[in-house]
Amino acid sequence: MNMRRVVAIWFRILAQFRRDRRTLALLFVIPLVILSLLYFLLRGTGGKPNVDVVNEDQGPVGSVIAQALQRGDKLNLHTTSVSSAEDDVNRGRVDAYVHFPTDFSTRALSGHVIQPEVRLEGSQPGASSTVLGALAQAMQSALSAAPQGSAVSVNVKVSYLHGGPSFDTLDYFGAAFIGLVVFFLVFVVTSVSFLRERSQGTLERLMASPLRRGEIVVGYMLGFATVAFLQSVEVILFGLYVLKIHNSGSVALIFLIALLMAMSAVNLGIFLSMFARTEFQAVQFIPLVIVPQVLLSGIVFPIETEPRWLQVISNVLPLTYAVSGLRDVMIKGADLAWASVQLDLGVVLGFTVLLVAAAGATLRRRVA
Repeated sequence: MNMRRVVAIWFRILAQFRRDRRTLALLFVIPLVILSLLYFLLRGTGGKPNVDVVNEDQGPVGSVIAQALQRGDKLNLHTTSVSSAEDDVNRGRVDAYVHFPTDFSTRALSGHVIQPEVRLEGSQPGASSTVLGALAQAMQSALSAAPQGSAVSVNVKVSYLHGGPSFDTLDYFGAAFIGLVVFFLVFVVTSVSFLRERSQGTLERLMASPLRRGEIVVGYMLGFATVAFLQSVEVILFGLYVLKIHNSGSVALIFLIALLMAMSAVNLGIFLSMFARTEFQAVQFIPLVIVPQVLLSGIVFPIETEPRWLQVISNVLPLTYAVSGLRDVMIKGADLAWASVQLDLGVVLGFTVLLVAAAGATLRRRVA
């Protein structure tokens, strides 16, 4: 083996990297950005579930458990009435409310049964389990203070607004992952395929024809969108009927949101492929465009737990609204009459239209 030749190849590769600023940024800048986002997301503020406490009990037991809840550090507690607590849960302002009815102490002292009532919003299994765990810990603290020899049992009455006792982590993440799979794969396929059309000269020949630039962009968009639609159908049907992901809403509305999401990914892929010369450069947009959206769109980390300045960024990302819409439909049973669903659909549709215009304008600059 000739080491001079090996060293020559070694330095040639390093020289290629030195001239490719985009690759250098991918290797040394993007990892720091992603790790910084994870730092702020994992150490963000406001991660405790919000819980209303309704104490109508006139005896000592309810007060003891309520005080034990207050001493804990796992929940953000607010004291209110039953009607206000129910309204807070229905509007999503709290994750649950705990109710100690008027005869709570009487039943506990006479029947030796502690039976608080818990109403869970239910759309986030993590928050629900935290609430139930904190309540169990508070009741255990109250039982430890009871006189020795008194046999007391615990029977928590739990009801759910959304989901239910069988609602698990896959049900919560499933809605978001259906949208993410469609968005990610369609973006990659579109950006690489459109770049291949340009590198092989097909796009230049179309530009030389009587076709208008807008017609070319829309034609490509419809072609890729047809494939994206078929992929969306496959992913949704597999998730709902094979994996049995929880769904309380309209399957047709799920298809509509997924289709708009796919159209958005198609146009984003067409737009960004204009700024790449090779397939490798097109793939480099994944950690720059896709990964931050995955982290900030509420798929893994709830947006409410992010620092305020990151929430501002999250609220302008199209994937945030697509994920929110899918979760509202699949978990909460939302329909087109819901204002939140209308907002989600409108934002994703507006982003798609904006990208069609941007792709047409960029096509004019890059090819003309």
